[in-house]
Amino acid sequence: MSTPVPPTRSQRLKAATTDLHDRLDARIMALDPFAAPERYIRFLRVQQAFHDALAPLHTEPALRALIPDLAERDRSAAIAADLRDVALPPPALPDADPVPADLPAALGWLYVAEGSSLGAAFLIKAAQRIGFDSDHGARHLAGHPNGRAAHWRRFTAVIDDAAMTDAEEARMIDAARAAFARFRALTEAAFA
Repeated sequence: MSTPVPPTRSQRLKAATTDLHDRLDARIMALDPFAAPERYIRFLRVQQAFHDALAPLHTEPALRALIPDLAERDRSAAIAADLRDVALPPPALPDADPVPADLPAALGWLYVAEGSSLGAAFLIKAAQRIGFDSDHGARHLAGHPNGRAAHWRRFTAVIDDAAMTDAEEARMIDAARAAFARFRALTEAAFA
């Protein structure tokens, strides 16, 4: 009889946030951000506010040492280009608490951002139906040249391999939950 393999840290993180992820996903789809360009632009503003808040993490030396391709994972420049495509100036960021930069919390926030990149495979198809694609208006939804799944696995391997205490893992999970909550709050504000 084989011994069951315990879940990895990234699998535990996924299990601890699945409820928030699923509710957020359902809410976004209920708001139908791909029904018309005007609705998509609201979604684009949400993406900008969320990713701009995360942008400082992409320059943190400790994180860059842990995640060598961290700089290329920053989607804020692509979102800014998408906003220019739709002829909108970048809005001011909403007044929100800064994203914590300590390693466990940063990994929790980045987990949410990276997971959204993985799920964007479906979103870019919806954006294409209303006239946006990876060259115009939906750059931030484009997949990684080496494939979304491989890009995601490299990131989750970092989470799995990072030296972390149980308390730090709990902080990472709390941070990911906070990131999902922040995205939900931004979404509600944009579509109010």
